Amino acid sequence: MIHENDSDDSFHALESANFEEVEKENAGIAEYVPDASAIAEPVIRPTVDRPRIERAVREILAAVGEDPDREGLLETPKRVAKMYEELLHGLQEDPRIHLRKFFTEQYDEIVLVRDISFSSMCEHHLLPFFGKAHVAYLPKGRIIGLSKLARLVDSVARRPQVQERMTEQIANLLIQELDVLGVAVIIEAEHTCMTIRGIRRPGSRCVTSAVKGRFRSDARSRAEVMALIYSGQTPVK
Repeated sequence: MIHENDSDDSFHALESANFEEVEKENAGIAEYVPDASAIAEPVIRPTVDRPRIERAVREILAAVGEDPDREGLLETPKRVAKMYEELLHGLQEDPRIHLRKFFTEQYDEIVLVRDISFSSMCEHHLLPFFGKAHVAYLPKGRIIGLSKLARLVDSVARRPQVQERMTEQIANLLIQELDVLGVAVIIEAEHTCMTIRGIRRPGSRCVTSAVKGRFRSDARSRAEVMALIYSGQTPVK
Protein backbone atom coordinates (compact mmCIF):
# COMPACT_ATOMS: atom_id res chain seq x y z
CA MET A 1 0.00 0.00 0.00
CA ILE A 2 1.41 3.39 -1.00
CA HIS A 3 0.23 6.85 -0.04
CA GLU A 4 1.24 9.34 -2.74
CA ASN A 5 2.76 12.64 -1.62
CA ASP A 6 3.63 15.19 -4.26
CA SER A 7 6.34 16.68 -2.05
CA ASP A 8 8.35 13.47 -1.84
CA ASP A 9 10.45 13.67 -4.99
CA SER A 10 12.96 11.10 -3.77
CA PHE A 11 10.67 8.18 -4.33
CA HIS A 12 7.89 9.59 -6.53
CA ALA A 13 9.10 7.76 -9.63
CA LEU A 14 9.81 4.59 -7.66
CA GLU A 15 6.30 4.52 -6.20
CA SER A 16 4.67 5.07 -9.56
CA ALA A 17 6.60 2.26 -11.23
CA ASN A 18 4.24 -0.24 -12.76
CA PHE A 19 5.27 -3.76 -11.82
CA GLU A 20 3.75 -6.19 -14.27
CA GLU A 21 3.30 -9.78 -13.20
CA VAL A 22 4.51 -12.21 -15.83
CA GLU A 23 4.74 -15.98 -15.79
CA LYS A 24 7.98 -17.81 -16.28
CA GLU A 25 7.26 -20.80 -18.49
CA ASN A 26 9.86 -23.18 -17.12
CA ALA A 27 9.80 -22.29 -13.42
CA GLY A 28 6.06 -21.87 -13.11
CA ILE A 29 6.40 -18.77 -10.89
CA ALA A 30 5.41 -15.13 -11.16
CA GLU A 31 7.95 -12.31 -11.22
CA TYR A 32 7.51 -8.56 -11.05
CA VAL A 33 9.12 -6.88 -14.03
CA PRO A 34 9.59 -3.12 -13.56
CA ASP A 35 8.71 -0.76 -16.37
CA ALA A 36 12.15 0.80 -16.90
CA SER A 37 10.68 3.95 -18.41
CA ALA A 38 8.87 4.71 -15.15
CA ILE A 39 11.90 4.32 -12.86
CA ALA A 40 14.35 7.13 -12.18
CA GLU A 41 17.18 7.48 -9.69
CA PRO A 42 15.99 8.97 -6.37
CA VAL A 43 16.71 12.66 -6.03
CA ILE A 44 19.54 13.36 -3.58
CA ARG A 45 18.73 16.36 -1.40
CA PRO A 46 21.33 19.06 -0.74
CA THR A 47 22.98 19.43 2.65
CA VAL A 48 20.62 20.35 5.46
CA ASP A 49 20.29 24.13 5.93
CA ARG A 50 20.91 24.33 9.69
CA PRO A 51 20.62 28.14 10.03
CA ARG A 52 17.21 28.04 8.37
CA ILE A 53 16.01 25.35 10.79
CA GLU A 54 17.36 27.36 13.72
CA ARG A 55 15.40 30.44 12.65
CA ALA A 56 12.25 28.35 12.26
CA VAL A 57 12.63 26.79 15.72
CA ARG A 58 12.99 30.23 17.31
CA GLU A 59 9.77 31.25 15.59
CA ILE A 60 7.96 28.16 16.86
CA LEU A 61 9.12 28.81 20.42
CA ALA A 62 7.92 32.38 20.22
CA ALA A 63 4.64 31.31 18.61
CA VAL A 64 3.77 28.96 21.49
CA GLY A 65 4.44 31.72 24.02
CA GLU A 66 7.98 30.86 25.07
CA ASP A 67 11.00 33.15 25.29
CA PRO A 68 13.64 31.75 22.87
CA ASP A 69 16.27 33.92 24.57
CA ARG A 70 15.93 32.48 28.04
CA GLU A 71 18.83 30.40 29.30
CA GLY A 72 17.27 26.98 28.88
CA LEU A 73 16.26 27.63 25.27
CA LEU A 74 19.24 29.58 23.93
CA GLU A 75 20.91 26.53 22.40
CA THR A 76 17.68 24.69 21.54
CA PRO A 77 17.48 25.85 17.89
CA LYS A 78 21.01 24.56 17.22
CA ARG A 79 20.26 21.27 18.93
CA VAL A 80 17.05 20.79 16.95
CA ALA A 81 18.78 21.60 13.66
CA LYS A 82 21.49 19.03 14.40
CA MET A 83 18.83 16.51 15.41
CA TYR A 84 16.92 16.89 12.14
CA GLU A 85 20.13 16.48 10.16
CA GLU A 86 20.74 13.19 11.96
CA LEU A 87 17.18 11.84 11.89
CA LEU A 88 16.64 12.68 8.20
CA HIS A 89 20.07 11.81 6.82
CA GLY A 90 18.48 9.36 4.37
CA LEU A 91 17.52 12.37 2.24
CA GLN A 92 21.20 12.83 1.40
CA GLU A 93 21.84 9.35 0.04
CA ASP A 94 20.58 6.97 -2.61
CA PRO A 95 19.41 3.76 -0.88
CA ARG A 96 20.37 1.77 -3.97
CA ILE A 97 24.07 2.13 -3.12
CA HIS A 98 23.66 -0.51 -0.42
CA LEU A 99 22.54 -3.10 -2.99
CA ARG A 100 25.18 -2.53 -5.67
CA LYS A 101 27.78 -4.87 -4.14
CA PHE A 102 26.65 -8.48 -4.48
CA PHE A 103 28.14 -11.94 -4.78
CA THR A 104 27.43 -14.73 -7.24
CA GLU A 105 26.20 -17.72 -5.29
CA GLN A 106 24.01 -20.66 -6.35
CA TYR A 107 21.84 -20.55 -3.25
CA ASP A 108 18.12 -20.93 -3.84
CA GLU A 109 16.60 -20.94 -0.37
CA ILE A 110 15.23 -18.09 1.75
CA VAL A 111 17.55 -15.40 3.10
CA LEU A 112 15.96 -13.61 6.05
CA VAL A 113 17.15 -10.93 8.46
CA ARG A 114 14.66 -10.49 11.29
CA ASP A 115 14.21 -7.78 13.88
CA ILE A 116 16.08 -4.97 12.13
CA SER A 117 15.49 -2.03 14.46
CA PHE A 118 14.76 1.34 12.85
CA SER A 119 13.39 4.78 13.56
CA SER A 120 11.68 7.07 11.10
CA MET A 121 9.75 10.34 11.00
CA CYS A 122 6.02 10.49 10.33
CA GLU A 123 5.62 13.02 7.52
CA HIS A 124 2.16 14.04 8.70
CA HIS A 125 3.12 15.30 12.17
CA LEU A 126 6.95 15.16 12.15
CA LEU A 127 6.88 12.77 15.09
CA PRO A 128 8.93 9.57 15.29
CA PHE A 129 7.74 6.08 14.58
CA PHE A 130 9.99 3.16 15.35
CA GLY A 131 10.05 -0.60 15.46
CA LYS A 132 11.41 -3.62 13.63
CA ALA A 133 11.65 -4.70 10.03
CA HIS A 134 11.85 -8.28 8.77
CA VAL A 135 13.34 -8.56 5.29
CA ALA A 136 13.45 -11.81 3.30
CA TYR A 137 14.35 -12.58 -0.29
CA LEU A 138 14.68 -15.62 -2.51
CA PRO A 139 17.94 -15.30 -4.50
CA LYS A 140 18.40 -15.98 -8.17
CA GLY A 141 22.16 -16.45 -8.35
CA ARG A 142 23.08 -13.29 -6.40
CA ILE A 143 23.29 -12.55 -2.68
CA ILE A 144 24.31 -9.47 -0.69
CA GLY A 145 25.97 -8.97 2.68
CA LEU A 146 23.45 -9.23 5.50
CA SER A 147 24.41 -5.83 6.90
CA LYS A 148 23.34 -4.27 3.60
CA LEU A 149 19.73 -5.16 4.33
CA ALA A 150 19.94 -3.28 7.64
CA ARG A 151 21.58 -0.32 5.86
CA LEU A 152 18.84 -0.34 3.24
CA VAL A 153 16.13 -0.20 5.91
CA ASP A 154 17.93 2.66 7.66
CA SER A 155 18.38 4.65 4.45
CA VAL A 156 14.71 4.34 3.48
CA ALA A 157 13.53 5.06 7.03
CA ARG A 158 15.61 8.17 7.71
CA ARG A 159 13.39 10.65 5.90
CA PRO A 160 9.83 11.94 6.23
CA GLN A 161 7.87 8.74 5.70
CA VAL A 162 4.70 6.74 6.06
CA GLN A 163 5.06 3.10 7.06
CA GLU A 164 3.08 1.77 4.12
CA ARG A 165 5.32 3.47 1.56
CA MET A 166 8.50 2.54 3.42
CA THR A 167 7.52 -1.15 3.31
CA GLU A 168 6.82 -1.05 -0.41
CA GLN A 169 9.99 0.89 -1.22
CA ILE A 170 12.26 -1.63 0.48
CA ALA A 171 10.65 -4.52 -1.39
CA ASN A 172 10.77 -2.73 -4.76
CA LEU A 173 14.43 -1.80 -4.36
CA LEU A 174 15.38 -5.43 -3.70
CA ILE A 175 13.53 -6.55 -6.81
CA GLN A 176 15.08 -3.87 -9.00
CA GLU A 177 18.67 -4.20 -7.85
CA LEU A 178 19.04 -7.93 -7.13
CA ASP A 179 16.54 -9.43 -9.60
CA VAL A 180 15.34 -11.81 -6.90
CA LEU A 181 12.68 -14.51 -7.26
CA GLY A 182 10.68 -13.27 -4.29
CA VAL A 183 10.64 -10.63 -1.56
CA ALA A 184 8.78 -10.34 1.74
CA VAL A 185 9.05 -7.25 3.92
CA ILE A 186 7.15 -7.01 7.20
CA ILE A 187 7.37 -3.89 9.35
CA GLU A 188 6.01 -3.55 12.89
CA ALA A 189 6.12 -0.08 14.42
CA GLU A 190 4.79 2.17 17.15
CA HIS A 191 3.77 5.64 16.00
CA THR A 192 4.11 8.45 18.51
CA CYS A 193 1.68 10.51 16.45
CA MET A 194 -1.06 8.27 17.88
CA THR A 195 0.50 7.28 21.23
CA ILE A 196 1.35 10.74 22.66
CA ARG A 197 -1.22 12.91 20.83
CA GLY A 198 -4.66 12.61 19.31
CA ILE A 199 -6.20 9.28 20.28
CA ARG A 200 -3.26 8.59 22.68
CA ARG A 201 -3.10 4.82 22.70
CA PRO A 202 0.35 3.75 24.00
CA GLY A 203 1.42 0.26 23.03
CA SER A 204 -0.55 0.10 19.80
CA ARG A 205 1.46 -1.14 16.82
CA CYS A 206 1.03 -0.94 13.08
CA VAL A 207 2.00 -3.92 10.92
CA THR A 208 2.52 -3.58 7.16
CA SER A 209 3.68 -6.05 4.54
CA ALA A 210 4.92 -6.15 0.99
CA VAL A 211 5.00 -9.66 -0.50
CA LYS A 212 6.12 -10.11 -4.10
CA GLY A 213 7.23 -12.70 -6.63
CA ARG A 214 7.21 -16.34 -5.53
CA PHE A 215 6.27 -15.43 -1.97
CA ARG A 216 3.09 -13.92 -3.37
CA SER A 217 2.23 -16.47 -6.05
CA ASP A 218 3.12 -19.68 -4.20
CA ALA A 219 1.20 -20.43 -1.01
CA ARG A 220 3.81 -22.87 0.34
CA SER A 221 6.66 -20.39 -0.11
CA ARG A 222 4.61 -17.65 1.52
CA ALA A 223 3.74 -19.89 4.47
CA GLU A 224 7.40 -20.85 4.90
CA VAL A 225 8.72 -17.29 4.97
CA MET A 226 5.97 -16.15 7.35
CA ALA A 227 6.73 -19.04 9.70
CA LEU A 228 10.41 -18.09 9.68
CA ILE A 229 9.60 -14.45 10.39
CA TYR A 230 7.23 -15.08 13.26
CA SER A 231 8.60 -18.24 14.84
CA GLY A 232 12.17 -18.59 13.63
CA GLN A 233 11.51 -22.23 12.85
CA THR A 234 11.14 -23.99 9.53
CA PRO A 235 7.55 -25.22 9.23
CA VAL A 236 6.94 -28.96 9.37
CA LYS A 237 6.29 -30.35 5.88
